[in-house]
Amino acid sequence: MDINAPAPRRTTAPSDNGDSPAADRLKRLRAELARRRLDGFLVPRGDEHQGEYVAARSERLAWLTGFTGSAGLAVVTGKRAALFSDGRYTLQAATQVDNGLYDLRHISNEPATDWIAEALPKGGRLGYDPWLVTPAQLPRYRDACRKAGGELVPVDGNPIDAVWDDQPPPPAGPIRPHPKKYAGRNAADKRRAIAEALKAEGQDAQILSAPDSIAWLLNVRGADVPRTPLALSFAVLHKDASVDWFIDKAKATAALKRHLGSGVRIRDPRNLGKVLDRLAVKNAHVRIDPGADPMWIAARLADGGAKVERGPDLCALPKARKNATEIDGTRAAHRRDGAAIVRFLCWLETEAAKGGVSEIAASDKLQAIRFEDGLIRDLSFDTISGSGPNGAIVHYKATPASDRRLRPGDVYLVDSGGQYLDGTTDITRTVFIGNGKAGKAAKRPAKETRDRFTRVLKGHIALARARFPSGTTGTQLDPMARQFLWQVGLDYDHGTGHGVGSFLSVHEGPQRISKAPSSVALEPGMVISNEPGYYKTGAYGIRIENLVLVTEAKSPKGAERDLLEFETLTLAPIDRALIDTALLDAEETAWLDAYHARVRKDLSPLLDAKTKAWLKSATAPLKSA
Repeated sequence: MDINAPAPRRTTAPSDNGDSPAADRLKRLRAELARRRLDGFLVPRGDEHQGEYVAARSERLAWLTGFTGSAGLAVVTGKRAALFSDGRYTLQAATQVDNGLYDLRHISNEPATDWIAEALPKGGRLGYDPWLVTPAQLPRYRDACRKAGGELVPVDGNPIDAVWDDQPPPPAGPIRPHPKKYAGRNAADKRRAIAEALKAEGQDAQILSAPDSIAWLLNVRGADVPRTPLALSFAVLHKDASVDWFIDKAKATAALKRHLGSGVRIRDPRNLGKVLDRLAVKNAHVRIDPGADPMWIAARLADGGAKVERGPDLCALPKARKNATEIDGTRAAHRRDGAAIVRFLCWLETEAAKGGVSEIAASDKLQAIRFEDGLIRDLSFDTISGSGPNGAIVHYKATPASDRRLRPGDVYLVDSGGQYLDGTTDITRTVFIGNGKAGKAAKRPAKETRDRFTRVLKGHIALARARFPSGTTGTQLDPMARQFLWQVGLDYDHGTGHGVGSFLSVHEGPQRISKAPSSVALEPGMVISNEPGYYKTGAYGIRIENLVLVTEAKSPKGAERDLLEFETLTLAPIDRALIDTALLDAEETAWLDAYHARVRKDLSPLLDAKTKAWLKSATAPLKSA
């Protein structure tokens, strides 16, 4: 199946009789919409902060539809409903969502705006929660409603909250200072630097809605959402470098107040509107990020008379450009994390061949090994542990119902990472499950599997070896990773690289490597993933992911432009059994052998004798494979 195609339709019968939870919830939502005289409603997968990881209270899309992916959108009208997801989740959506209730759509091939223009009744009122939609998103939904002869209207209070009887309470995780020995820079210095940038733009204040920006700016870490150490909050940074920070005062311990100092004023979240109104009264020039800040904030400022200035979050780029302390920290974290991965792979080779390891058991074992490290605080995301056909589901999450035993001959994909005080890791390895027997009876990877794996590896190596002029974007580099798949008419339907934070979000902007257009140039200090893949529906999935650091390259004699390159941070062997060596050229083979030699040298001192011996074999020169 072409992974770019719309998701296959489920064959289950329509559930419009109210018997299923999803049908009952949809019915109750429609009744609430009718009570509010709305003909439809937008249900994005996100919260007020546009984050990928959200608190349980904000999982409205999952509650309504059953879809648990990290990106998606539902649109509900009185008679029809649709669920939109991207290429990472089309297969998942098809298994989780009843297509008797929802049309299932690939959001790129069949945009929600087209569906709205066709499904909204003439004269209809499509509601949206202004806390969950940004100024950048609003125009396309408004235009879609106009095409249908209807209108887009903000709602006061989310209708789903009105019908979700057991909705969880707001999160109340603790907030802790993030020491300078890990952050590398004082919070006061950061505030002054961003304030100077504000003044240079002629602006008086900036709204901060992204919790990772606030965490970076104030050197704090929270515990409000799974896997990412964030405190969900809003802040206003003023040109005098002071900050109004809107958090529950119960979280403001004495230690936190001492850490923040007098330049940060802790405010009750309910007073955000009043502070915005004061800025408006002063006719202040207030900066908002139109792609991150809620429409509610933009409208409140504009309605009050503030001069609303649109521009990217001024914290985003400095946060992405890691300082020397953060770079040293992420290198150290990757060495320790790599040792954990090697211990896991050594264990897996022996135990999986016995037939007693399941997907969940494997991910549990990897987590247990990781948590022997004293600096780990959490995983950086839920581990993707998929064997055989489950590996073809890009963001697969094993459940007791789907848990599959790893069998000899399987291709097994494990994508995982850790949140360490000194860095965030993210690694994917695809391995072949052998049967532990020598000779002709041993299982061997199929020729097609080795071909696909090797083409993914060639793309990975091409990107890892890239040298490029300063000012180059990830969009320009993306084809390097896909070219060998493209040669035989194959591709993958996800980005090639995402930014990674420093004990922050494992998916950090604004940098990325993707087909999607981006104007953000890669800069020294940025950490980004290198993760091409290939997925054969119903058979197997392949992905090879390392994190890399953007560094300055030594320019050759006569160079007219400054050059950049990547330093690979992730340290773990790549399965030699899956490589078709005939497809690699001499330079690619040399790169892999050198990488494996580095893995062996850097990690061996951290391993016991048995695991060290296994690593020596796993990283032997390719010619001996």
